[in-house]
Amino acid sequence: MSISSASRRASAGAIPLLRRISGALRRSFSSEHDSASAAGYHVAGGPSFMRGAVFWEPGRPLTVEEFRMPRPKAGELLIKTKACGVCHSDLHVLKGELPFASPCVVGHEITGEVVDHGSMVLTHLLRSSTGMPMFPVGSHVVGAFIMPCGNCFYCVKESQCTCTVWGGLAEYCVVPANALAVLPNSLPYTESAILGCAVFTAYGALRHAAEMRAGDSVAVIGVGGVGSSCLQIAKAFGASEIIAVDVLDEKLQSARTLGATHTVNAAKEDAVEKIKEITDGRGVDVAVEALGKALTFSQCAKSVRDGGKAVMIGLAATNVMGEVDITRLVRGQVKIIGSYGARARQDLPQIVKLAESGAFNLKNTISRKCKFEEANSAYEDLDHGKIVGRAVVEIMQQ
Repeated sequence: MSISSASRRASAGAIPLLRRISGALRRSFSSEHDSASAAGYHVAGGPSFMRGAVFWEPGRPLTVEEFRMPRPKAGELLIKTKACGVCHSDLHVLKGELPFASPCVVGHEITGEVVDHGSMVLTHLLRSSTGMPMFPVGSHVVGAFIMPCGNCFYCVKESQCTCTVWGGLAEYCVVPANALAVLPNSLPYTESAILGCAVFTAYGALRHAAEMRAGDSVAVIGVGGVGSSCLQIAKAFGASEIIAVDVLDEKLQSARTLGATHTVNAAKEDAVEKIKEITDGRGVDVAVEALGKALTFSQCAKSVRDGGKAVMIGLAATNVMGEVDITRLVRGQVKIIGSYGARARQDLPQIVKLAESGAFNLKNTISRKCKFEEANSAYEDLDHGKIVGRAVVEIMQQ
């Protein structure tokens, strides 16, 4: 029973992460380890087998299975997983809204400890200016869900790469070294897990897609895990007005603690009209859509001023379409931009520094912590809107 990685180019229906498990997983997960398994790869002084939360098919609960320890290859690191965030992107897969090959291990928002290196991992790309290794065994690290391969068309063109390989909801996982950043001891494993997806996505949306400047007005439509991160990034970047839009008062109340200067309950009032009222009839400089729904796509496009930017970051179920007023788009020179995340090698270390400085409140963003065996209930609650911010699965094995 082995685990093998699969890298997929992200597209309109793609998702961050997932790790494809070999055909052996389709067979029995019995406790009988044959001689080949017994002679398999071992972590130094540690186990040769591990557990992971496996997705088999839509509508079927995740099952915790045991399979052989993955071995890092050239340019990869083996991480002992400490925490993994519960993201709506994985929920789309679990519900069958976004197709993905199965069986697979879900999860793409992790922190952990480096326990082994693949061959040639300590290349010049992985050394500091002093020539010392950046990720020695024992390093605390956080991973970005986008993992640039360095070889594809998008990496070569230095545009935003969307290569993704993962499998984070497991006791160990293999991660390309160029998708990692060192996590300082001052930042806890659990709360820091969201840096690699929720915060990473928010940072990319506002820093790169929106090119937000200090003094800009910003509206965030949908203030769950990613949306609440957008509020904090907007505050850190010096937004003059930060308008949080949602349909749940509990989320809007939390948004106030995370930087929102105004809140709008879209279930009780017209969100677009309210945003324009707050901004003297113009609309915001930047609007961010963080839900992936046709209605909120339209609200986002309508909420920006002439010349403003509407940034779409919410993934939708396959074939969901958004509508836009073409004449207003052209005459108002409105920019509609899709944003999938930030740049792993350049931005993840900056995101960590932002959190370390206190500009980003990780503690208040996490609304639930759960055990490895409770992952199914966390995804169920996420599906029913019961998680205000972000849930994180703690995998704190010794």
